[in-house]
Amino acid sequence: MTFKELGFSELILDSLSYMGFENATPIQEQAIPKIFEGHDILASAQTGTGKTAAFMLPILDIISKLSVDNTVALIIVPTRELALQIDQEIQAFSYTTNISSIPLYGGGDGQDWETQKRALRNGVNIVVATPGKLTSFIHNKYLNCDTIKYLILDEADRMLDIGFYDDIMAIIKKLPKERQTLLFSATMPSKIVKLSKEILNNPLEIKIAISKPNAKILQAAYLCYDAQKIALLSHLIKDKPKYKSIIIFSSTKKNVSAIVSSLKSQGMNAAAISSNLEQKQREQMMLEFRGKSVRILVATDVISRGIDVKDIDLVINYDV
Repeated sequence: MTFKELGFSELILDSLSYMGFENATPIQEQAIPKIFEGHDILASAQTGTGKTAAFMLPILDIISKLSVDNTVALIIVPTRELALQIDQEIQAFSYTTNISSIPLYGGGDGQDWETQKRALRNGVNIVVATPGKLTSFIHNKYLNCDTIKYLILDEADRMLDIGFYDDIMAIIKKLPKERQTLLFSATMPSKIVKLSKEILNNPLEIKIAISKPNAKILQAAYLCYDAQKIALLSHLIKDKPKYKSIIIFSSTKKNVSAIVSSLKSQGMNAAAISSNLEQKQREQMMLEFRGKSVRILVATDVISRGIDVKDIDLVINYDV
């Protein structure tokens, strides 16, 4: 189905056409008409299915027809990286409109804080925020929640895994009861079902089946003792000298540091990214990795979901 058939306005269609998008993905085909109809949504879809555009595009289309300068849509996400990425996508898809947006996140310097406050004072249509920072902005009365008509929770299961349930419920208590709420989650555990019953009003449920691994991607598993991991990792990387972009995921910041130190000692171009870094350092690291000036990126799961990096040659899960 094409985006034109889904009923988008010419402004949004122009943006989509400029970016080379014409046909909707399955999650978009199912979610967009229901969002236009005003239903609350409970959607289960993984990263890479087009779920961000599934909730973003109809909200942008609706806001583009309003004459408002206040905040009407709130998108809550688990990490700073995802907040920044979604905000960038909003700006890209809405470049033909006058819609404004701002990402709110912690970990930055005082300048970030002042920039975010100033944007809210001047008026923005869409706020993309992490729960902790959003709670702070609401508490300090920098964000007026009374005008919010659309609430979106993205990567909801991950937010609960991190421990944001209380923050989410505190935020929702500040929002108008008359609103449209969209909840997107990669998985649908019992705690997400419980949350949906607490915050959604007669939601329509959408499930996109977990896709099978791409048959063209070679996958392998290696059994070894912990003491052998670093040596095996080094061998796997040295065996692929033509690979220009490699990501290694590890479960702890301690392991990330140890891996990077070992690879660097062997003359490899490696860098770490974790919550230990300041926000601007993390942004710079991702920029360098996308630009191929950093060959090997070792990370905790801080970037595991929502990461948008093209042409990655090798992904290694260091500790399952």
